[in-house]
Amino acid sequence: MKLNWLHGMGIGIISWLAFYYFLVFLKGRLRYLQRAIDFKLDNIAIDSLLGGSLGLLLGVIVGGICTYPISLLQVPFSYLTIVVFIIAAYIGLKLGSRRGGEIMGFLPLIPKTSVEDSPGPAGYKVLDTSAIIDGRIYDVCLSNFIDGPLIVPTFVIEELQHIADSSDSMRRNKGRRGLELLSKMQKHSGIKIDIIEANIPEEKEVDAKLVRLCKQLKASIVTNDYNLNKVSELQGIKVLNINELANAVKVIVYPGEHMQVNIIKEGKENGQGVGYLEDGTMVVVENAQDEIGNEVEVTVTSVFQTAAGRMIFTRKLRDEGSLSINSPFREIQEVNLYG
Repeated sequence: MKLNWLHGMGIGIISWLAFYYFLVFLKGRLRYLQRAIDFKLDNIAIDSLLGGSLGLLLGVIVGGICTYPISLLQVPFSYLTIVVFIIAAYIGLKLGSRRGGEIMGFLPLIPKTSVEDSPGPAGYKVLDTSAIIDGRIYDVCLSNFIDGPLIVPTFVIEELQHIADSSDSMRRNKGRRGLELLSKMQKHSGIKIDIIEANIPEEKEVDAKLVRLCKQLKASIVTNDYNLNKVSELQGIKVLNINELANAVKVIVYPGEHMQVNIIKEGKENGQGVGYLEDGTMVVVENAQDEIGNEVEVTVTSVFQTAAGRMIFTRKLRDEGSLSINSPFREIQEVNLYG
């Protein structure tokens, strides 16, 4: 009897724990779904919202007309009325939301606008997914180096949502960071950013859609993607590359200049030490392997530009001083050639 009581009590505890963790999991999923719905509603275009509402209303009317004859049939066929009604309402909603701009153009009080008719001289700049995930576009906008409105098409937001839902934790974090950055830019009063409903069904890839949209809007594209950069240039689209901007504003140094460098690790070659400037430029110091953790004064010997960035090669000042003292040229100068 006692064993049965303990067995029942154990089953009850396990059941309550399982139910509790299920509620915690369900709460987390519902909260995530709520944030996704809120973000979608905040960024939906007004023409898509009105077009979807009109399409849904039209779908309900068509569904009611089509299901009336079916409802007069016997019981097995009467269940089809619900299916047909739902299908008609869904088709109306999708058609209205996707063709919202065209539907709004047919209304007499609202002028007809489309992507092709959008003015080009307004200085539109379309944001790519890579530029949004990178995050530096926010600081660039605050520095007033970019003027004119920024445009984010809905298919870019959909790609960010797919990345945020990825099973890979790194991709998931990148997608969420991009969505948070868009929300942050929308809330900033000094940044003008617009979410537009842009559907280009003839193109499947996001990069191809971006190129087509920029050509239609006569807009520039902001990206960090190397391939998209080259394709856009071939198509005659002006490209604003954040990486190129970062390289352009790095500190310029010349051979012979002196600087202070904190050695943080060993270099690839024997005896080398490596440090970094504030902008991330790598500084390689000769004979500085024993100076890790120390700040040394160096002189620049050469500067190289690579595909990954700029590298500065230097030598410690005291080594250069000892080299000049013990240099063979100095010994030659001390020789009295005339006795």
